[in-house]
Amino acid sequence: MPSHVDSLPFCSLSGRRALVTGASSGIGRAIALEFARAGAQVLLHYRANRAGAEETARECQRLGTTTTLLQADLADAETYRPLIDQAWVAANSVDIWVNNAGVDLLTGDHARLPYAEKLRLLWDIDVRATVLLGREVAERMNASRGGVILNIGWDQADRGMEGASGELFATAKNAIMGFTRSLAVSMAPRVRVNCIAPGWIKTAWGEQARDEWQQRVLRETPLARWGTPADLANLARFLCSDEASYLTGQVINANGGAVR
Repeated sequence: MPSHVDSLPFCSLSGRRALVTGASSGIGRAIALEFARAGAQVLLHYRANRAGAEETARECQRLGTTTTLLQADLADAETYRPLIDQAWVAANSVDIWVNNAGVDLLTGDHARLPYAEKLRLLWDIDVRATVLLGREVAERMNASRGGVILNIGWDQADRGMEGASGELFATAKNAIMGFTRSLAVSMAPRVRVNCIAPGWIKTAWGEQARDEWQQRVLRETPLARWGTPADLANLARFLCSDEASYLTGQVINANGGAVR
């Protein structure tokens, strides 16, 4: 007779409690929705866009799961411990933690900041938050029943891209990718740690990018299209499921086959 586990759908997250940082829009929202679709209870972190987080929550609830909203400004390291504590209280522990939140330097007011200020923001929000949140969460998971941590890198970080944005994102995302590999060794075997390195993903910047960028994406991507947040969410669901139980310390490019 098949066991209960055997009867679960492929990449089920049923019974898991998952927190996604930066869940109010874009990639974070897509990951939260895919986790909800997979049966997880979802905790949704946001900084300022509460309306967006509430919309994510409504969509998750339509998929039949429960949600909790948690606010924190990850530019402030003093918020990290309270965020983790609140998550553990709200869900009575966390099984999956996705460090997705990052600063947008390509659209809005941040795009006009000086180079050094952009670097500071990337270091505070992308790198420091991923490292300090990831390490403490992993230690808590390791002390209980284990879990999964998923970070977000960048596929061009380790081969380079021209321009100020390329330099800045490579600096930050290489740090995250290296941290992923080392934390995975530190926390094995009870906690798995992996990283998705997206290529050209059509989020807010991609929607408004000039034609020269649209053509560059098609030229550099063998699959001849932009990636979507849903593409990354599907991979995130797999990496956080039991079907990926032999994967840790991996940085997985999700980039349509791009090699340059």
